[in-house]
Amino acid sequence: MRGLIQRVSSADVVIDGQCHGRIAQGILLLLGIEAADGFQQSEKLIHKVLNYRIFADAHGRMNRSLKDIQGGLLVVPQFTLVADTKKGLRPGFSKAAAPDAAERCYKDFTSRLEGQYSAVASGVFGADMQVSLCNDGPVTFLLEA
Repeated sequence: MRGLIQRVSSADVVIDGQCHGRIAQGILLLLGIEAADGFQQSEKLIHKVLNYRIFADAHGRMNRSLKDIQGGLLVVPQFTLVADTKKGLRPGFSKAAAPDAAERCYKDFTSRLEGQYSAVASGVFGADMQVSLCNDGPVTFLLEA
């Protein structure tokens, strides 16, 4: 399981012209699910996303987490994060979970995340989404579970 986290001033996801999720300051999480991913990977990534220290403290150091600042979290499924790009000029998706399994994993991930943190918004698995963000910093990290 891979998560690309971006520290944002704001972010939203639009589906069919309608805003489906929006946050102010916080994290935009683009979530990639691999075939071997399950409960352990989800729990590890949830812990990392909520506690990863990427927000500035009083001294300007990245020393505060999403939970510390009580920011928003927007989760968007993005299977292209698990693409193999090492060779050739076309991405390979053999490591990605099958769509049905990935959707179940995504729904389970967001459900458990919502049980641990109240300020969660999300995209819709398999939907054509337009994601907008104002990357703060910019600060972007790839987290792997």
